[in-house]
Amino acid sequence: MLRSAPATRTAVMVPDTGDRVSYESLRAQVAAVAEVFAASGIGRGDRVAIALPNGLPAIVCFLAAAAAGTAAPLNPGYRFEEFVFYLEDTDARLLVVPPDGGEEARRAVGGRMPILAAALGANGSVEMGGRSAGRSTSPPSPEDVALVLHTSGSTGRPKRVPLTHANLIASARNIVETYQLGPDDVSLCAMPLFHVHGLVASVLSTFLSGGAVVALSRFNPLSFWRIVRDYRVTWYSAVPTIHRLLLARSGAERPAGAEFLRFIRSCSAPLPVDAAQRMEHAFGVPVLEAYGMTEASHQMASNPPPPRPRKLGTVGPGTGVRISIMDGSGRHLDAGQPGEVVVQGPGVIRGYENNPEANATAFVDGWFRTGDQGVLDTDGYLRLVGRIKELIIRGGEKIAPPEVDEVLLAHPAVAEAVCFGVPHATWGEEVAAAVVLREPASEADLLAHCRDRMADFKRPKTIYIVPSLPRTATGKIQRRAVAAALARATG
Repeated sequence: MLRSAPATRTAVMVPDTGDRVSYESLRAQVAAVAEVFAASGIGRGDRVAIALPNGLPAIVCFLAAAAAGTAAPLNPGYRFEEFVFYLEDTDARLLVVPPDGGEEARRAVGGRMPILAAALGANGSVEMGGRSAGRSTSPPSPEDVALVLHTSGSTGRPKRVPLTHANLIASARNIVETYQLGPDDVSLCAMPLFHVHGLVASVLSTFLSGGAVVALSRFNPLSFWRIVRDYRVTWYSAVPTIHRLLLARSGAERPAGAEFLRFIRSCSAPLPVDAAQRMEHAFGVPVLEAYGMTEASHQMASNPPPPRPRKLGTVGPGTGVRISIMDGSGRHLDAGQPGEVVVQGPGVIRGYENNPEANATAFVDGWFRTGDQGVLDTDGYLRLVGRIKELIIRGGEKIAPPEVDEVLLAHPAVAEAVCFGVPHATWGEEVAAAVVLREPASEADLLAHCRDRMADFKRPKTIYIVPSLPRTATGKIQRRAVAAALARATG
């Protein structure tokens, strides 16, 4: 992905230091760090655990690990027990951490593998502890595993997802073609680099197009628009949580710097229609909601940029991926009929790693079952209804939680909302919800708001007002965790 861009073109810009790294320098740094990994015993297929904050070192180490062996990025915010699990589960042979910090990860190693430190040095160079092998590593094949990640574990024990070089290239090419990315585009990476969203959407697709990545060390809504302006960012991709933070700070005037944007991309969690409309009004550019999964090397569908139509409330048509809707018996359904979203394509994995039980249920006739319920319209645009395992079944009626979320979010006092099912002696399940307020409102106010806007069987009977909602490290609201926490608190 780094070979096609001219050597002198800027590949990475580092706001923390003001450094600009050319493609020539990036290629040389990746090759040098790959040699260090090889000297530490890393060969094809060996896993390099990377517990680094966002920035140039994380990008270089990811690319070098994928070249020498297999990259296994981990959330640097994990605790000791989490590091123990993920290091053992990936069979990591080497750990990369910052020179200062990373104590939980270091302690979890327990002397079982080498530990190297990576840091940002002078002039946009990555300083890596360890000796070079003094030789180049052999180029990987398309079917070698470049990256191993874990599913979020929202439906059970996290599953290992092996992504090959061919998977990643197909997905990055898919994103480049969807958004017509080119050498003049500048992507701002606001997502963590231990997640497929940040790695593939923001970084790899940009490198494949010959553009430049603005590598933030952390997302900060206070400095966001200044960086967009100073680096002439043309697009960024983020989860709705980040979009909401930017909206909350937006004023009557369009932010300075927004004029450089071509579009804003949203992915990894549902974006309410109201939020998308407010973003387009406040920032003055199209908001393109996309649909991605780790098992598909990220993007599967997206609303297209103008002049093609975008349909708010959908995640657009399939992009480089075949999408179908299937019923419980494996029959493919017509447009307008809801069912499980299934996909095929070159970015989709062939199976989870060492998990035959999961593979037996996740794949049917060559299609990957996403676990999401959705419906395709006659134009092929996909509307997601919700996770199948999160559907609330009340007296035989199936209720999609995001539909209730949308109604609650339409109340002016509600900043965040999440709906879930709770056990009920008569109906099997009843609808409840938790909300975070931006201004005072009572439960009675919110219940009345819902009563006026949805059928009785759908509307929540209890609404909890809470200070915050639990999220994954990538910003997804943990619907089940909300339900479990409130059950404990009120039980």
